[in-house]
Amino acid sequence: MNSKLKISIVSYLNSKPFIYGLRESGFDKKADVQLDIPSVCAEKLISGQADIGLVPVAILARLSNYHIISDYCIGADDEVSSVLLLSEVPLEKIDKVLLDYQSRTSVNLARVLAREFWKISPQWEDTSSDYEKKINGTTAGVVIGDRALLLRKKYPYVYDLSAEWKKMTGLPFVFACWVAISDPGKEFISEFNQALKSGLSMIDKVSELEKNDLFSADEIYEYLTRYIDFNLDDKKKSTFALPQIHKIKSLNDS
Repeated sequence: MNSKLKISIVSYLNSKPFIYGLRESGFDKKADVQLDIPSVCAEKLISGQADIGLVPVAILARLSNYHIISDYCIGADDEVSSVLLLSEVPLEKIDKVLLDYQSRTSVNLARVLAREFWKISPQWEDTSSDYEKKINGTTAGVVIGDRALLLRKKYPYVYDLSAEWKKMTGLPFVFACWVAISDPGKEFISEFNQALKSGLSMIDKVSELEKNDLFSADEIYEYLTRYIDFNLDDKKKSTFALPQIHKIKSLNDS
């Protein structure tokens, strides 16, 4: 391999074990690891600016060629705690939903749930930074990532999109998996997965290193071990072909 492969990875708490695994194993010396928000990870892979990405399953339909190169993912088998619809009023009273600009997967999942499960038809509004301040009255908001973990305690009505998906389908949800636009080779894939595995084995250390004024080590550890399911097992893979996933794709997801 003459040049380093470019790897785009989400820079949220839920991907920190992967990031630490790539760094601590020294694998980041073999590849160009770039930290991005989910929508940028997706666009980089689609445009060819990245060779490998931790990206939503829903973008696979937009790739002419792809390889799922790992049995690890960002998933959840019920509550995920960090992909939420936040509101001051119950679902049936919501008039407008502000959509998180950082991940179209999550906002499109909210739209599928609204149409097929909640049976509501609010106005949908795209956003930019600081939109969270506008979540009030009958205006709700989809919020993801570390911001969702912080804001969930501020609102009387919190709808966890992964838990709602589980209620609707009885299945887990895969928010992102490792995808390459060309086959990087068996040796690369083996070393890459070993690096990811090493990161998952040190979640206690990652939690301690990532603690800050907003999240304690115990809170991070609970989030990574109780809510996030990193294994891309057969049950999660079975969700890829669900009609609801195809509806998410049809909403131009990335």
